[in-house]
Amino acid sequence: MTSTASLAAPARPAAPTVGSLLLAGSAATVAAAATTALVAVAGQAVGISTAVSGASIPPSGFAVLTVIFSVLGLGIAALLRRFARNPRTAWVRTTIALTVLSFVPDVLADATVATKVFLMVTHVVAAAIVIPAVARRLS
Repeated sequence: MTSTASLAAPARPAAPTVGSLLLAGSAATVAAAATTALVAVAGQAVGISTAVSGASIPPSGFAVLTVIFSVLGLGIAALLRRFARNPRTAWVRTTIALTVLSFVPDVLADATVATKVFLMVTHVVAAAIVIPAVARRLS
């Protein structure tokens, strides 16, 4: 009795589809929006002002801006998935750089130092939710 061994290469798992990327990214966007709104409520509850140029940012404002910029990020992720040699690495590097750049308006804002730091913290909170969720869907 003879046996024949197969020398075929092991199958590679299929790359996640753009649909799964957008689905995971959308779920992360909703989670990040809700979380930043809750962080805003918590900050206000402990006395941290969200006033910039004399106008207070409502918690819903945090959620809306989180959604807007997360959706822009999902567009970037879709482009990187299509055109980057290593989309996951490109995504992480790009979004970390963009998160740091997002601090510039906060630093320049007409607000107290505590408010500026608080605004930057909300950027980090949103990024900590969205970046890894999308990165997991990029090969």
